[in-house]
Amino acid sequence: MRILSQYLPILDWGSRYGRTALSNDMIAAMIVTIMLVPQSLAYALLAGLPPEAGIYASIAPIVLYAIFGTSRTLAVGPVAVVSLLTASAIGQVAETGNAGYAIAALTLAFLSGGFLVLLGVFRLGFLANFLSHPVIAGFITASGILIATSQLKHILGVDAHGHTLPQMLGSIFEYLGQINWITVVIGVAATGFLFWVRKNLKPLLNRLGLSPLMADVLTKAGPVAAVVSTTLAVWAFDLGDRGVKIVGDVPQSLPPLTMPSLSPDFIGSLLVPAILISIIGFVESISVAQTLAAKKRQQIDPNQELIGLGAANLGAAFTGGFPVTGGFSRSVVNFDSGAETPAAGIYTAIGLAIAALFLTPLVYFLPKATLAATIIVAVLSLVDLSILKKTWAYNRDDFVAVLATIVLTLALGVEVGVASGVTISILLHLYKTSRPHVAEVGLVPGSEHFRNIHRHSVETDPTLLSLRVDESLYFINARFLLDLIQSRVSEGTEIRNVVLMFSAVNEVDYSALESLEAINLRLKDMDVGFHLSEVKGPVMDRLRTSHFVSNLNGRVFLSQYDAAKALTTKSTESGS
Repeated sequence: MRILSQYLPILDWGSRYGRTALSNDMIAAMIVTIMLVPQSLAYALLAGLPPEAGIYASIAPIVLYAIFGTSRTLAVGPVAVVSLLTASAIGQVAETGNAGYAIAALTLAFLSGGFLVLLGVFRLGFLANFLSHPVIAGFITASGILIATSQLKHILGVDAHGHTLPQMLGSIFEYLGQINWITVVIGVAATGFLFWVRKNLKPLLNRLGLSPLMADVLTKAGPVAAVVSTTLAVWAFDLGDRGVKIVGDVPQSLPPLTMPSLSPDFIGSLLVPAILISIIGFVESISVAQTLAAKKRQQIDPNQELIGLGAANLGAAFTGGFPVTGGFSRSVVNFDSGAETPAAGIYTAIGLAIAALFLTPLVYFLPKATLAATIIVAVLSLVDLSILKKTWAYNRDDFVAVLATIVLTLALGVEVGVASGVTISILLHLYKTSRPHVAEVGLVPGSEHFRNIHRHSVETDPTLLSLRVDESLYFINARFLLDLIQSRVSEGTEIRNVVLMFSAVNEVDYSALESLEAINLRLKDMDVGFHLSEVKGPVMDRLRTSHFVSNLNGRVFLSQYDAAKALTTKSTESGS
């Protein structure tokens, strides 16, 4: 049973489910459902899909994640960045509005879900670590700008298009003469209202004496208030006949049973975007899940999370949805509302199912400008240009990576942006590890400790070169160490012994072993001893499987102090 619960976490928390958890989960579900109805419609609009697709993508996926996921409070469904990636990917294989577009969305969710499940089954969650946080922050910032810009056409009531910032701005400028000013008034008013609600409504309600729970519910219902008021205005004044674009008919039904396409052409065109969407979605989701779990001292299993998110996406593929992941804003709302178990997500799905059955006729006159305002307010919180200032002050390499990701995403589109982000992250890691920090060390007077000669006042011996290697050695940095020692032990120096301090070396691969053997032979030809110190047990075990240790032109010392004591040939001198 215990092994089974590792793959079906619902068996773990479900066996201990009680009345208190039920009450708290129901309250959280009510608040999240109120928030999720307009959000779901808006993100479907962002993905270029019919509004009902957003609701469908928020029902079965939530239930499946509750069964397979390990986070108690993560809320799964459509999110802004994944919706934008979906629109970008599908736009290359189908035209918005036709049947092929919806099938492409299902196929994208299917491929993404299958890829995530495979990663989870083979326990490959560590692959997400190849995306550095600064690069992710840069990509999300650029995506937020793109998303907000893409919604300006709905605020202005024009038929602009484009997937990159220059394309969008150029298209909007081209259609400026066709602006519908009634739509502008609705869109600007809704945007301003939502910003005010997010920042000022809750403090105001608290000052008026409302309970924290009621103030929270009313604040989260802000988008619903915008939806209701603008919908009534369009209906009452027949604004749809005056050029205001509305949602129109939304089917009254539960999610239908759908089938993704297994066409080789479709799969071939969408496979790479599906992989990129999976990686970005997983990184965003696991970050939120781990942050919230830490607050309650709970644990998240990244590999099981992959299976949970994969199952959610597979559910979306077969129930009329599109790719989903764990959303930051709704997960925080779920957590702050007191959700104790994933059952809160199941209750949210029930609430959305009820909305899909009985409430969809009420959004017929809902202006698309209001949904655009909902998206703009939500995504602008993702924009964090301060990451440029922070990385510039801390690490210029990270700054270059962030700046390149932002510029490429804005200029060339989200797919190029996320691909470049992954590539830049990997290249940045390889660059840093290809030039490991190697410090020349000396003895701290009156101790047995060795420190960098450029940072501390230490004792050194001109005949002894002591180098501390602060990185594992493998193929990409093996040559660097060889060249460094060659340059230090040059003609005219007094060096008679070289000691490599291996206290920070956790691994030596075969390429690095060959470099060590080359160093050993060169130093032997120069009549210079080659020694190691403070070699970790696993590293030493690996070295002993080769002939390196037996052919070593020197000794292996337990500590650097022992090496210096044995190899010092003349009185010590103070280093700088």
